[in-house]
Amino acid sequence: MPSKIAFIMGTRDARVDAYIAKSALFAQPILLELRATVHEGCPDVEETMKWGMPFFLYKGILCNMSAFKAHCAFGFWKAGRVLGAAGLEASDEAMGQFGRITSVEELPAKRVLLGYVKKVKNLRDEGIKPPTKPKPKKEELVEPDYFLSALKKSKKAGVTYESFSPSKRREYIEWLEDAKSEATRQRRLETALEWMAEGKSRNWKYEKC
Repeated sequence: MPSKIAFIMGTRDARVDAYIAKSALFAQPILLELRATVHEGCPDVEETMKWGMPFFLYKGILCNMSAFKAHCAFGFWKAGRVLGAAGLEASDEAMGQFGRITSVEELPAKRVLLGYVKKVKNLRDEGIKPPTKPKPKKEELVEPDYFLSALKKSKKAGVTYESFSPSKRREYIEWLEDAKSEATRQRRLETALEWMAEGKSRNWKYEKC
């Protein structure tokens, strides 16, 4: 159960209350637990809504959570020094670093998740920013044969891809080519085809309607 103390800490936003109340029944205890843990680990955190989902702010964006039809997602914002050291990377299955969360039991242990919150908070207190990667010179877009073959089998996805600007096409190609294993690439390819068949760009979750 979420800590009662955590509920009186920080700045809370009524829109987040409404978001949780409107979420599916399975999602509500997950969101409440995440919210309580963030407030406990960072007492001065402030809540807001961005891109239609709850965000937690502390000297910038600290983390965010979201609920979908069949799962929840949670992730820290630009916290590579903490999460990378803990072996956590962006999930291929959902937003954030913790994959598709369907129950409170699938969350990391409370002390572990609380530790992540505190460490990311400390980074903000110390003014440490994630190292910026130099922007590589854009090369000519090379469309892999496996990707083109897959597009031919999905008419809707192919039509959407053809309508994309070069930058939006590149987002999908780079996402596929950055996969560290063939299994990961295949999962990403299936997701890409599904999203494009629905007319969605690679970063549709963050685009304003």
